[in-house]
Amino acid sequence: MTQTTHFDVIIIGGSYAGLSAGMALGRALRKVLILDSGTPCNQKTPHSHNFLTQDGETPSSIAEKARKQVLNYPTVRIHQGLAISGMKTTLGFEITTEKGEHFTSKKLIFGTGLRDIMPDIKGYSDCWGTSILHCPYCHGYEVRHQTTGILANGDVAFHYAELLSNWTQKLTIYTNGLSDFSDEQRAKLSEHQISVVEKTITELAHENNLIKAIVLSDQTQAELKALYSRPDFTQQCSIPEQLNCEMTEQGTIKIDPFQKTTVEGVFACGDCSNPMRSVSLAVASGTTVGAMVNMELVHEAF
Repeated sequence: MTQTTHFDVIIIGGSYAGLSAGMALGRALRKVLILDSGTPCNQKTPHSHNFLTQDGETPSSIAEKARKQVLNYPTVRIHQGLAISGMKTTLGFEITTEKGEHFTSKKLIFGTGLRDIMPDIKGYSDCWGTSILHCPYCHGYEVRHQTTGILANGDVAFHYAELLSNWTQKLTIYTNGLSDFSDEQRAKLSEHQISVVEKTITELAHENNLIKAIVLSDQTQAELKALYSRPDFTQQCSIPEQLNCEMTEQGTIKIDPFQKTTVEGVFACGDCSNPMRSVSLAVASGTTVGAMVNMELVHEAF
């Protein structure tokens, strides 16, 4: 294809959501540039689940197959590069990479994902994505009926306890300090024999990134097969904020039912705009945003 720097659409983020949007737009004959830094947030996750036809596949193999299929459409180009700045122009938008490359487009899609902020607990980052889990729908089946911990407090911990009781009865909540439950929540946890441990966590003992035990401040250990946790996160890409895209209270990009952000001509899909972090949902949102962007371009040209 022609190596032009102007496109109908620039998609920042070449993982599942961005690739899905690229495929939808390529099939609509749109000139598309997908800018990808090559650092997906689930790169440590060994297997993807709850995705029809891909259940149990590695995230990297799904992404590689997707890239090959997307590149079958001659109007789509994938470019390795980290987008660091963006601005509105008379033509639409201009994106600059860390190498100083400039690309322009009529429309802009963010499929940039999120960056997890690891808590300051020894061993946490090693086990994150392998045996420290965030979603039972993605990984709960593989650790069903196993001795399981919840690293959280208050409403988040209670929600996890309620939800995870569907997968295992061997649950313990570790609050890493004084707990913060209502009397009603404490009574319900006691009713279901879910213990609450308030001691500070010193370390997460593991082998080959698989958690073995929680080491507490008094040097006692509690053996575990899995630990559920929801670390803080931030946007992987700062350009949405540069363009004044509004964020939700949770820290995701605010979108309407058609994946449009609060900035005209800017759309978002995947984890950066949806706290339900799942490969299948990312793919679905990418298909949706591709169709919505194409329809907007059609309306403007017709």
